[in-house]
Amino acid sequence: MIDLKNKRIVVTGGRGFLGQHLVRRLREDRGCGSVFVADLPEYDLREIGQIRRLYDELQPDIVIHLAAVVGGIGANRENPGRFFYDNAIMGIQLIHEAYLHKIEKMVVLGTVCAYPKFTPVPFQEDDLWNGYPEETNAPYGLAKKMLLVQLQAYRQQYGFNGIFLLPVNLYGPGDNFDPAYSHVIPALIKKCVEAKAAGADQITVWGSGKATREFLYVADAAEGIILATEKYSKPDPVNLGAGFEVSISDLVSSIVRVTDFKGQVVWDSSKPDGQPRRRLDTSRAEKEFGFVAAMPLDSGIKETVYWYCELAQR
Repeated sequence: MIDLKNKRIVVTGGRGFLGQHLVRRLREDRGCGSVFVADLPEYDLREIGQIRRLYDELQPDIVIHLAAVVGGIGANRENPGRFFYDNAIMGIQLIHEAYLHKIEKMVVLGTVCAYPKFTPVPFQEDDLWNGYPEETNAPYGLAKKMLLVQLQAYRQQYGFNGIFLLPVNLYGPGDNFDPAYSHVIPALIKKCVEAKAAGADQITVWGSGKATREFLYVADAAEGIILATEKYSKPDPVNLGAGFEVSISDLVSSIVRVTDFKGQVVWDSSKPDGQPRRRLDTSRAEKEFGFVAAMPLDSGIKETVYWYCELAQR
């Protein structure tokens, strides 16, 4: 086990949704006194010179790579080239320079989008290579999956200690509510809150509502990453999830209830559902480093709605 308290830790994307929760938890719960954020505008992680400057200036022992260009189905369909290039080039160069700078440990976050479209449910890590990802987010998912290949190759050839985590969709206070890039829970919360405020009698939701998803509360995800950083040092990827799935229809009903929206939900079946089902097998994370998600979905949605409503009133 690694004692993180006296380590110099760099979190890429540390100003992002997950990054803020992770940095706070490292500092407050683990007592880490040297946690540094590597993010725009100080560091453009697509540029090799700026990555080298990051390592030279911050001198990290451990790097946790969260930075990513992400979005929902719409953003993935509109930006496949950008989502592939930006995510691949950031990760490839960060990992290579970490090896050259003799970084003690590197933790890289992948994505559930890396799994094949028709993976048996629950998704097991050993199924990761058994097919092509769902088409709408395949470029993003494959860019991330290449970083797993790189970490395993560098471990095999150079003894580099890098681990790869596969989180499901995250949600919670501080999420991205920009409709151009938000995922399903913040997008639905924003839609319901704004419709209620405007007195609208209906909202329109993409797809059929039949697809299922798994959602992990952001504070739980941060704890899982820290536990893996402390306790896990093997080449195999590890899922981070809540261990359950919910249909988009039931999710919408829950958000409608919590936001107290009284109108009708209209399903736009001309829009894609994305991957038919998503639920992770989380047994490896529990076995290897004792991670079990704590936040129930209904409670997490309430916390997120309350946070967003307070933000909207400022």
